[in-house]
Amino acid sequence: MGLGQQHPRLKDPAGALDRVFREEYGRVVATLIRQVGDFQLAEDAVQEAMASALVNWPKAGVPRNPAAWLTTTARRKAIDRIRRAQTLSRKQRELEYLTRIDQTGTTPEESVDSVVQDDRLRLMFTCCHPALNREAQVALTLKTLGGLSTAQIARSFLAAETTMAQRLVRAKRKIRQAGIPYRVPPDHQLPDRLASVLTVLYLIFNEGYSASEGDDLIRHELCEEAIRLGRTLAELMPDEPEVLGLVALMLLQNSRAGARIRDGELVLLEDQDRGSWDSDAIAAGATLLEEALRRSQIGPYQLQAAIAAVHATAPSAAATDWDEICLLYARLAEMQPSPVVMLNYAVAVAMSKGPPAGLQMMERLGEQLASYYLFHSARAELLARVGQIEESRQAYQRSLELVENTTEQRFLLRRMAALDRDA
Repeated sequence: MGLGQQHPRLKDPAGALDRVFREEYGRVVATLIRQVGDFQLAEDAVQEAMASALVNWPKAGVPRNPAAWLTTTARRKAIDRIRRAQTLSRKQRELEYLTRIDQTGTTPEESVDSVVQDDRLRLMFTCCHPALNREAQVALTLKTLGGLSTAQIARSFLAAETTMAQRLVRAKRKIRQAGIPYRVPPDHQLPDRLASVLTVLYLIFNEGYSASEGDDLIRHELCEEAIRLGRTLAELMPDEPEVLGLVALMLLQNSRAGARIRDGELVLLEDQDRGSWDSDAIAAGATLLEEALRRSQIGPYQLQAAIAAVHATAPSAAATDWDEICLLYARLAEMQPSPVVMLNYAVAVAMSKGPPAGLQMMERLGEQLASYYLFHSARAELLARVGQIEESRQAYQRSLELVENTTEQRFLLRRMAALDRDA
């Protein structure tokens, strides 16, 4: 069945396009960036292809392979854009290259053995080039590979949306002007970019695990993509324990994904049905963690994976070893004393030593995490436990003002209603 023939299971064009955007956007954009060599041109062409799909699919039917249809259409849109450009004389080589791809369906480099035959991983290493600063590296990869909006990325960095938009524009311009190659670098250059690549992978996973906006709390396709890319990276760099630690962490956390929602509503960890957790993912994550720890090069992702393993192996919420989790967070805070790490540490202290001790730690973070909704919701929970109901209600209200995911909004409203009942 060709690209123009309808996929028998995809009868809803708008729904199909939404699924393709969520599940395949990174692959389509990564492929096109490799082919056109220009981030902005690739992104604009993919957006035009999406618009064409909204017009054509309701009439002709959804193609069997929607992602391939979008890639082909976007490539032709890019060719049209280059032909219309006033600088055609400087673009002639790119035009000939793209036209050859469109006619043959392959590129010259696709016939050559490569270290990694994965456009998305190549894109990650391109975005994480040392010529860009760390925030620009991560933000650009989240935008192009994860399909995250500028607003979503800004929230990840606790930054203003306008500031993040300017960083993205500058990063794309620098890649173009510096002629940064679209490829996985030689082995000796891999470690220099590894930290940024791991950060990107985990942020993509986190956006999938707890979507920052929209109706769905979990975007499974982002979680699965981050895990898949992490495993590919582990094959490329098998001697890097932090790569193994990150994959272990994502597997252990993702094992609980199915239990986090019940009847469309958010379920806290302590209330989840542990029998529905993915035991295969837990076992695979634990094995990878053990392998990483044997290297005796402990890093932040291994510590976070160890914390996730304590949760995953506890037979019940009451049996969770919070003292062990506190020790692990203490070591993590020494390596990575970020405000979010310290917030999680404070929650662990509250569970181990009591809410007042956790609240005391949280009070020191108020200024740094003033715009972080999870800070206010965690603080509200502890305030309620020590009987400060009005203060708890105010903290929940502030969290509600900041959160944009509708599932989490409903959860916060239920917690506020419970305060009123208790009062």
